[in-house]
Amino acid sequence: MTSSDHECPTDTATLRRNAPRIGDLLVQRRLVTPEQMERAAAYQQENRPNKLLGEVLLELNLVTPEDLIATLASASGVGFAKLTASMIDPGAVATLPRAFIEKYSILPVSLSENELVVATEDFTNLFLLEDVERLSRCTVKVVAATKRNIRELVESLADEEMDELALEELLGEISTDELTVVEQTNEEVEDLKNAASNSPIIRLVNQVIHGAIHDRASDIHLEPDDGSFRIRYRVDGELVEKLQPPVGLLLAVVSRIKIMADMDIAERRIPQDGVIRVMLNKRPIDLRVSTMPSKFGEKVVMRVIDKQGAMLRLENLGFSPRMLADLRGVVGEPNGVFLVTGPTGSGKSTTLYACLAETVTPAVNISTIEDPVEYNLYGINQFEINEKIGFTFAKALRALLRQDPDIVMVGEIRDVETAQIAVQAALTGHLVVSTLHTNDAPSAVTRLINMEVEPFLVAASLRGVLAQRLVRRICKECKEETEIAPIVLRSLHDMFGGDLPATTFYRGKGCSRCRNTGYAGRVGIYELLVPDEEMLEAVARGLTLQDLRRKAHTLNYTTLRQDGIEKVAAGVTSVDAFLEVVARKSDVHQPDEGDSHDGVWYVPTRADD
Repeated sequence: MTSSDHECPTDTATLRRNAPRIGDLLVQRRLVTPEQMERAAAYQQENRPNKLLGEVLLELNLVTPEDLIATLASASGVGFAKLTASMIDPGAVATLPRAFIEKYSILPVSLSENELVVATEDFTNLFLLEDVERLSRCTVKVVAATKRNIRELVESLADEEMDELALEELLGEISTDELTVVEQTNEEVEDLKNAASNSPIIRLVNQVIHGAIHDRASDIHLEPDDGSFRIRYRVDGELVEKLQPPVGLLLAVVSRIKIMADMDIAERRIPQDGVIRVMLNKRPIDLRVSTMPSKFGEKVVMRVIDKQGAMLRLENLGFSPRMLADLRGVVGEPNGVFLVTGPTGSGKSTTLYACLAETVTPAVNISTIEDPVEYNLYGINQFEINEKIGFTFAKALRALLRQDPDIVMVGEIRDVETAQIAVQAALTGHLVVSTLHTNDAPSAVTRLINMEVEPFLVAASLRGVLAQRLVRRICKECKEETEIAPIVLRSLHDMFGGDLPATTFYRGKGCSRCRNTGYAGRVGIYELLVPDEEMLEAVARGLTLQDLRRKAHTLNYTTLRQDGIEKVAAGVTSVDAFLEVVARKSDVHQPDEGDSHDGVWYVPTRADD
């Protein structure tokens, strides 16, 4: 733990001082505006009189838990820490019983000469700290940390104790001879149920799901092949092989997943969809299950959705200050259409949720139509479509407009009818936010026109288009300067016309925190198109896509590539991760004979979809 990570820990005597009002401190730190504080105080008085102001601010998504706890800690003379696994001393953890640590969300961080530093969100609880002193028989000093941060680390420490051998040992307990499935008969369903109810099978599936959540995976893939069967996680956008169970377990594992998702285990000829709902540390997790018949058996993909995941604020998503100000201006419009574009898995929903969170007030009716509802947002009416019974985006949107909304989020504009209704809603006084699948911001304009929305209606309703991708973020624990191959540097100079802001490049060396990948998490790269009057007139005239792109560049807007290379220059992401997302094959030089190259000069990209 370094001094840059947090201030010095504080002993229990220091905690008795009186703290200034939290609202004043947050305003002083410019974490909230005076207007936002007045709004929160009014909301507290009218709707939450029994809640503390800090709790109300969190409820309205006006501050993050980190900002709130750091401010409260500073007012009490206590340091604040953003803990990582590398900061934790196992010897310190051993001074307290695991049950006590988990019950009170208090984590020993370091131990030196009988002085124990502990982290807790409840840092003013003197009785708790006295219990720590009694149990550890140490002098206790405290630092503040969020409960979520502490629980994630406690869970991580528990998982490390289990380690990867747990899955291999579990496989050894399962006898594949007992799981032989006969040709499809009426008795097969019962056979599969019995196999899927076999205790080791249940434990294996549970462990696979638990491991995926712990590894922050977005998807779990179960993939049969000729004589093999593998399980992979998608972590930070990349597929990582986790396990290769015996192929004889495939039917039993798939059947167990189908039973959990309330699907037909006897039907293996057609695709099926289902939902598994699980709890992990009192946190609800949804798994959206999709099965698809293949030559060697059913392939299963489970999308992991943390319905109470940490809501990210716009300023934490990686926007530049200028783009963030422009985006807030668009979202603050009283009416019109705002679109977020990008391929599947590029973080569009997260951006829209963060935008909506900033607009929540008791005076505004915000409603969403989603497929599915991925996160629960307080103060927002959320509706989930069901195409099986005809409750489509278009039908839901038409009905929602009779519910007196101010702001409407449509999960995706998929068809002509939804596009036309959304534009009409925007023209009748509503702010409509939605997503499209296009490669850049100008393409969204022509996509609407191709969906039979009249160009003059697009021009009258459009307020802004945000295109985005996700790039892997360099792990902060093992970040180091690096050199890139001359051929890669030449390609970058060609892509940017010689105007390359990056002069120093970074990579992640690989450590235990990032599982030796060099990356931990992802960050967005963006281009925001806010059309001016001249461009809207051009849209109304039905200009081509190339003409619109040229018009957009006259607005001096930042493209995806420019935003990405700025994040490379800032050391947020690496050149390889940047090229994975934005480069086409024609952009990157192929090595000439005799060229030396230590780095990657081309990686195929999903951005070309």
